Amino acid sequence: MALLLQLRTVTGLRGRADRIAKAVFRGLSFYTRVLENCEDEARFDETFRWPVASSIDGNEILEIQVFNYSKVFTNRLIGTFQMVLQKVVEEGQVEVTDTLIDDNNSAIQTSISIEIRYQALDGTVGAWNDKEFLETPSVHSEGDGRYPLETDSLLSSHRQGLDISPGKSNQQSAEKSFRRAGKGVFSAMKLGKTRPSKDDHRKQDEPAVLEAEDLDRKALLQGLEPDTISLASVTAVTTNVSNKRSKPDIKMEPSAGRPMDYQVSITIIEARQLVGLNMDPVVCVEVGEEKKYTSMKESTNCPYYNEYFVFDFHVPPDVMFDKIIKLSVIHSKNLLRSGTLVGSFKMDVGTVYTQPEHQFYHKWAILSDPEDLTAGLKGYLKCDIAVVGKGDNIKTPHKANETEEDDIEGNLLLPDGVPPERQWARFYIKIYRAEGLPRMNTSIMANVKKALIGENKDLVDPYVQVVFAGQKGKTSIQKSSYEPLWNEQIIFTEMFPPLCKRIKIQIRDSDKVNDVAIGTHFIDLRKISNEGDKGFLPTFGPAWVNMYGSTRNYTLMDEHQELNEGLGEGVSFRARLLMSLAVEILDTTNPEINSSTEVQVEQATSVADNCTGKMEEFFLFGAFLEATMIDRKIGDKPINFEVTIGNYGNQIDGMSKPILRRKKEGGDGNEEESELLQNSSEDEGDEDGEMVSVSSSQPMKPLVTDRNYFHLPYFEKKPCIYIKSWWQDQRRRLYNANIMDKIADKLEEGLNDVQEMIKTEKPHPERRLRGVLEELSSGCLHFVTLADKDQHHSSRTRLDRERLKSCMRELENMGQQATTLRSQVKKNTMKDKLKLVQNFLQKLRFLADEPQHTIPDVFIWMMSNNKRIAYARVPSKDILYSIVDEEMGKDCAKVKTIFLKLPGKRGFGPAGWTVQAKMEIYLWLGLNKQRKDFLSGLPCGFEEKKTARGQNLPSFPPISLLYTKKQVFQLRAHMYQARSLFAADSSGLSDPFARVFFISQSQCTEVLNETLCPTWDQLLVFDNVELYGEAHEMRDDPPIIVIEIYDQDTVGKADFMGRTFAKPVVKMSDEQYCPPRFPPQLEYYQIYRGNSTAGDLLAAFELLQIGPGGKSDLPPIDGPTDMDRGPILPVPLGIRPVLSKYRVEVLFWGLRDLKRVNLAQVDRPRVDIECAGKGVQSALIQNYKKNPNFSTLVKWFEVDLPENELLHPPLNIRVVDCRAFGRYTLVGSHAVSSLRKFIYRPPDKKAQHWNMTAKHLNGYLAMTNRAHRSRPTGEIVVNMEPEVPIKKMETMVKLEANSDAVVKVDVSEEEKERKKKKKKGGGGGGEEVEEEEPDDSMLDWWSKYFASIETMKEQLRQQEAAAAEAEEKEEMEMAEGSKAQAKNKEKSKAPKDDKKKKQQSAPELPEKKNKPRIDELKVFNKELETEFDNFEDWLHTFNLLRGKIGDNDDNATEEERIVGRFKGSICVYKMPLPDDITKEAGYDPNFGMFQGIPSNDPINVLVRVYVVRATDLHPADINGKADPYIAIKLGKTDIKDKENYISKQLNPVFGKSFDIEATFPMESMLTVAVYDWDLVGTDDLIGETKIDLENRYYSKHRATCGVSQTYSIHGYNTWRDPMKPSQILSKLCKDGKVDGPHYGPGGRVKVANRVFTGPTEIEDENGQKKQTDEHLALAVLRHWEDIPWAGCKLVPEHVETRPLLNPDKPGIEQGRLEMWVDMFPMDMPAPGPAIDISPRKPKKYELRVIVWNTDEVILEDDDYFTGEKSSDIFVRGWLKGQQEDKQDTDVHYHSLTGEGNFNWRYIFPFDYLMAEEKIVISKKESMFSWDETEYKIPARLTLQVWDADHFSADDFLGAIELDLNRFPRGAKTSKQCSLEMVTNEAELPMISIFKQKRVKGWWPFVARDENDELEVTGKVEAELHLLTAEEAEKSPAGLARNEPDPLEKPNRPDTSFIWFLNPLKSIKYLICTRYKWLIIKIVLALLLLVMVALFLYSMPGYMVKKLLGA
Repeated sequence: MALLLQLRTVTGLRGRADRIAKAVFRGLSFYTRVLENCEDEARFDETFRWPVASSIDGNEILEIQVFNYSKVFTNRLIGTFQMVLQKVVEEGQVEVTDTLIDDNNSAIQTSISIEIRYQALDGTVGAWNDKEFLETPSVHSEGDGRYPLETDSLLSSHRQGLDISPGKSNQQSAEKSFRRAGKGVFSAMKLGKTRPSKDDHRKQDEPAVLEAEDLDRKALLQGLEPDTISLASVTAVTTNVSNKRSKPDIKMEPSAGRPMDYQVSITIIEARQLVGLNMDPVVCVEVGEEKKYTSMKESTNCPYYNEYFVFDFHVPPDVMFDKIIKLSVIHSKNLLRSGTLVGSFKMDVGTVYTQPEHQFYHKWAILSDPEDLTAGLKGYLKCDIAVVGKGDNIKTPHKANETEEDDIEGNLLLPDGVPPERQWARFYIKIYRAEGLPRMNTSIMANVKKALIGENKDLVDPYVQVVFAGQKGKTSIQKSSYEPLWNEQIIFTEMFPPLCKRIKIQIRDSDKVNDVAIGTHFIDLRKISNEGDKGFLPTFGPAWVNMYGSTRNYTLMDEHQELNEGLGEGVSFRARLLMSLAVEILDTTNPEINSSTEVQVEQATSVADNCTGKMEEFFLFGAFLEATMIDRKIGDKPINFEVTIGNYGNQIDGMSKPILRRKKEGGDGNEEESELLQNSSEDEGDEDGEMVSVSSSQPMKPLVTDRNYFHLPYFEKKPCIYIKSWWQDQRRRLYNANIMDKIADKLEEGLNDVQEMIKTEKPHPERRLRGVLEELSSGCLHFVTLADKDQHHSSRTRLDRERLKSCMRELENMGQQATTLRSQVKKNTMKDKLKLVQNFLQKLRFLADEPQHTIPDVFIWMMSNNKRIAYARVPSKDILYSIVDEEMGKDCAKVKTIFLKLPGKRGFGPAGWTVQAKMEIYLWLGLNKQRKDFLSGLPCGFEEKKTARGQNLPSFPPISLLYTKKQVFQLRAHMYQARSLFAADSSGLSDPFARVFFISQSQCTEVLNETLCPTWDQLLVFDNVELYGEAHEMRDDPPIIVIEIYDQDTVGKADFMGRTFAKPVVKMSDEQYCPPRFPPQLEYYQIYRGNSTAGDLLAAFELLQIGPGGKSDLPPIDGPTDMDRGPILPVPLGIRPVLSKYRVEVLFWGLRDLKRVNLAQVDRPRVDIECAGKGVQSALIQNYKKNPNFSTLVKWFEVDLPENELLHPPLNIRVVDCRAFGRYTLVGSHAVSSLRKFIYRPPDKKAQHWNMTAKHLNGYLAMTNRAHRSRPTGEIVVNMEPEVPIKKMETMVKLEANSDAVVKVDVSEEEKERKKKKKKGGGGGGEEVEEEEPDDSMLDWWSKYFASIETMKEQLRQQEAAAAEAEEKEEMEMAEGSKAQAKNKEKSKAPKDDKKKKQQSAPELPEKKNKPRIDELKVFNKELETEFDNFEDWLHTFNLLRGKIGDNDDNATEEERIVGRFKGSICVYKMPLPDDITKEAGYDPNFGMFQGIPSNDPINVLVRVYVVRATDLHPADINGKADPYIAIKLGKTDIKDKENYISKQLNPVFGKSFDIEATFPMESMLTVAVYDWDLVGTDDLIGETKIDLENRYYSKHRATCGVSQTYSIHGYNTWRDPMKPSQILSKLCKDGKVDGPHYGPGGRVKVANRVFTGPTEIEDENGQKKQTDEHLALAVLRHWEDIPWAGCKLVPEHVETRPLLNPDKPGIEQGRLEMWVDMFPMDMPAPGPAIDISPRKPKKYELRVIVWNTDEVILEDDDYFTGEKSSDIFVRGWLKGQQEDKQDTDVHYHSLTGEGNFNWRYIFPFDYLMAEEKIVISKKESMFSWDETEYKIPARLTLQVWDADHFSADDFLGAIELDLNRFPRGAKTSKQCSLEMVTNEAELPMISIFKQKRVKGWWPFVARDENDELEVTGKVEAELHLLTAEEAEKSPAGLARNEPDPLEKPNRPDTSFIWFLNPLKSIKYLICTRYKWLIIKIVLALLLLVMVALFLYSMPGYMVKKLLGA
């Protein structure tokens, strides 16, 4: 849909002026070109086209404004014309001539004549041909037919309209300086832009297109771009409307598939709540195939390991990120048995890598049992996981005394957005069928078989293998089938959402020897699901997926087999597979469920044929317009090109129309086929049916272009190909992707522009960003309207529907956010907003990637002699045709430049950098029935040549095009210079020359020897360049120029150094060669070598049409001006930069670390500095070994440099060694690519008081770079509040009311103690640390260190909280764009906010109360250098490089090429300098700008290195540990602290200091290394760090000795520096020429114009107070950065954290080292002794635990005699980690109520580190260990209750674990003791045994029942008593119930005995107590029974007697 406007003429104008018109519709405006000097009539004759998404409504308005154009002032509006489009909508086309109206709405005499057309969506394609509209006779007659296509005219109109610039030359030079506008597409290429000229800024800052209201004259002169710049004027230009060409891609080398280094490091800290009774758990860590195990912990459910594992890999990223990390806890594993799995957790490496910082830190993994789905969670495992690629650096949070975070739920090991309760789910992957499999006839047997039996079977036995989350499933094998049918489903059971991102689906060929992959496809679960509230579960298909891989020529060994495994980019179509995927969440409560997680395979129902869409006939057309730059290796054989889509067009096993299969499968084949035929248009009925595809061009012999390249003679005759193919019609998917892609392209281009504007410091980038956002929001809303019309056809899958919904939601949301953002973009918020917009871009790219494939990609192969040489792959969506513009592929019907590359691994490295061939190709793909205008985008002026069959059929495709029109041009390439090129020779330099290719010609510049920054200054002229097509198309769309840079070698061929592309500025023969377009501006083009950038080229290109008058009409070329260059033409004057005179001063300080050259040592080096052909040499260093510094410090030279700083040439530094006999050898070189940071700009006098400029005379260059802020001279009082947070202050005293100076009084040490004592006396108010650290003698350096780390953590926390808050605020703002959303958000956010606030305020309260005031130091969690800008404030270090850069990116580290370092500095300034500088007092002309520099004579220094500790060392031994020790090297001093190695530790605390005497400059590089001690063999280096001490020593930041927080002369915080603060201050003031310090009364000091206040008293060891100024001086030092001019931040007392690196594993950290260095010059008073930082010794304690009683213990045993429940109870206890020292009570037998009485004492001696809250244990790891290993474990007491059994193992009943630092207070009685005490710890008051010392109470024993629920299994009454070792000696106590201090025997009931030891007793017990009444009853019953029996027995006889009366 589109609205077209043809603006013909404006008549009746008054006066004579330049006219410009602007047309606006729906907020999108277009400008015409400027017509110069019009009188009464302005003939515009231009056409504009608005693509329209939603139908035009009859009452919308089109507006046209006509202006008088002014170059300087704003344009003046002549009149406006507005038209309601009702008639246009009804009739489709209207011609109008009407008058304009002025501002007052009154008509004026000027009238306008226009024609409007509206092309509605329902207009079918056939009916509308763009050409019809413009080829009205009127255009031809009047407009000389210049614009046959409307968009071209639009562009040229732009071209001309925007091409005006202010005419005055001085303005122009000002403009030139900022003209390098956005390097748009890929930073250096202006290709996508329709105009390649320098004046890209026309679209942004050009007066011609600026809206009138906004501009004042000044803005114009500065070329500003106001906000209202019309969007369209930008859009039309950037998005390459010139619809004939699309952008080439600049990066050549495939990066996928190339192996890289990765390191996965995993720390297993501890496990909790493991399910099971009394287990011995081991953790198995598995990454990919590798397994490692922790040690075993005995008899515990919460083992503590703290073990560190590292896995190293060298694999491609794809393989790496699919590896599975599996953590499993195994119970009782030993050498003999494998143990039983408790639970496991798995996640892929990719998930970890996508986390912030590539790591999870201190997170809890949820363990679950994969064998049993119904069981809940099996425990938690706390770990750190990090994945590091080369060059990533991981910021580890500080590992000091970590307080245990017990909030498990809040710190789960899950990525954001994954719910903590993950459920089990079934993943059903249904595999239906495949087609298009390649003939895998590799087996020779097959051919033999065929010969013998004559069998002609399909030679492939395919099956499908699916890999997901580390499990594999396979379908059955379909024997001998190219079109196998499976209809099977593979079922995976995995937690949902899974932490594994990709499912790998592979078709494999089964073979007896080895199965090979035929093709691989990955499904990314993130793309087929959506986790939002309106999201959907993963779903896919049924849809076809296309598989790509190696070429289909069948050889025995396939060298590209890896491509079939899914590594790297496939180079050919392999097969397509019909499959679907569904996910079902399991209801685990359902008893029927199969609880195994094994992969299952079962049959699935087949799907209907038409489920994936109706079969449609597609038509692919291609024309080869140019084939040049063909590699010379293949130039001698004939070459042809083959194009394939799927298997269609493939010569080996091409495909025909898929009728056969349909018939075979029966059903409706015939109908569908006939339908196909009916659809094809009538005129081509049967003939078209027989149209045979032509898929390859005719072979041709190439012609020679130059030494390296050939070209094919495609001159006027261009070969074509066309292919018919049949695919299911799923174009809608691609259309939606295309719309999003186009939005994303536009956004990316806009962002590149913005970044370029920031980089080149152009004005107002924020305005461009606003424009970009506006474009984005309109694009998004546009998508919503377009996609909404989606036809609901039957073949849409669920994923199609859901994706559409979510894309529409996302884009609508994004559109609103963009609108909101636009209003928030301000100059200062620019950077943050830019980041947000970058996120939009990523999201768009993610959404645009369609997971369900449709039409396969198109491959273009270059064949030489029928061998496949090189290929290009074009995604089918990019060339897909649609009647709606937005849906059309970006390269459809466009000429695209593509570079063919080598397939697979051959394309890695240098081979992949050379171009195999450069092609200009035109492609069109669409439905056959829509193919009416498939030629529409070709350059015009050709005739079609068809095959005999298609001669007279109009729509039959041609087999070649014959161009009848050609234009002749001259190309001028102005090659000025290149910079930062690649070092191609072993000297570290290159001999570069450039080769320029255009069409089939090439030329070279001259070779410049030994430079990386050549200034060729050469004009290359290409004559008689013939281009085919219409002239005007060339103007808008010239072909691209390829520039390659080579290094000339004396032997062998030139080495390739990089490539870049450019587009020339075109001048047609009828145009003037005049501003603004000509002469063109020099411009930077980014040079690429493979995927990496390799420098910039500064050049300009112009293409001039040779008109009928021949070359005489062209602008003249001045011949060579300087004779010595011979026939080389220089770049002409208008193009080369304007120069002015600069002076370059160089400070030569010295050379360091020079390596040998050609095995000889460097002895007499010299430095040569060169810039723009001029230069200076340093003095010669006579003896490098003795003194590597220069004798003459400052030299200078004058040079002409461009005014425009961006064009400044690089400055080259070279070091040569002067050998005997006048020979020189190059040692190394360095190119300073940008002089910007060394340019000195004199301060502006008006702005500041000149007298304050004394500062720059310090010559410290850093200062000259700092922007001068103007500072008034008045006094400024600085109230010295200390930087410590105020809560740590003791008192603040306010002076008299009128003074505003706040004085901080430091409370003396004595008072502190007094206060503490008072506190103690006063009822233990602060129960924290007071008793622990009663006085200062207790405090040591470590107290200070730990306190500082706490502070650091606190700050980090606050920063994070603040950041989070800011983010939330931002989200809120964004959301407010859509009010409804905002409301919901408020609701949901409110509680969260409150919670945050609570959390933040809570921790501060206790601190205020009881944190003792400890002086702190600053802990930097990085190197000091990064904090202080490498200490290059005036002395810079330049690395000297030598040797060529490696070819593969892996080992091309700069480190290896460094051969030394040059120390010095540079200052560049424009001549002449203002006089005032040179007239300053004390100005020494010898030093120029480097005033006040210290002397560089050798100096002796005492270097004191303190090494605190190392963390996260890389394990060096097989056991996964290391035995680290410190080695220090400085000059000749080499200290190895080998005897003090620390056994088996990866986090060793060294706590050592080393003193070394050194002489600068000879010994200035300090190396601190950590080695691993080995009993046998050499010790291995773990990692090392290097520190440049010299830069630190001379730095103004004063890094010699850090400035403490406070000044004290004794105690743990003694002042370390031999100079007191006051001495340091007066020296600083003197050096910086600062007035002061003046100490005044009342604790004030004045420095410059600042006044500081502070305390004035200090006390010595004896408590005597003295007056002192030191505190005041220190106050100034700590705020030295506030002092005007001379100030800078001084290095505080600190500990820095330095990464340890190992040269064997470049770029990957091997651990970190905490340390600091102090330096003291030897000519000053000696410093005091080093501070003692030796590690704290753990304190010895004894814990006495008395188990008094138990109660309610569950009863386990059944009585043998009576079946009663009872238990034989005993209690076991131990301290965590010391299981072998466990102690048991005696047994309380036969407890019937669960009550037990023990009165039993355990005694546990242990060593404890208070600061870290850890117990320290030293023990041998195994019997083979050489020495003891020290472990630090948390202090936890475990008590367990057991049931004793004699003949079987004892039964475990329950346990409780008490963390001695924080455990719940025991209950007073057994009744009050409940489960709450364990489960609900957060609410209960916690106590610490270290503070309470003695605690008694009842605690519950707990265990898990069958349902994994915790239940109380007993209660224990215990008493804990903690004593220090000394106290324990004074009052000893016995174990159990022994002496001394024995406990009385427990009073147990009589039942408590053991039956088989005292049988009589037990009988007596049985008879007497338990069964007395029972026995009596039995006896009575027996008596009764006997009596009855006797009665019965004697009864008969008795009766007889009676009867007979005897």
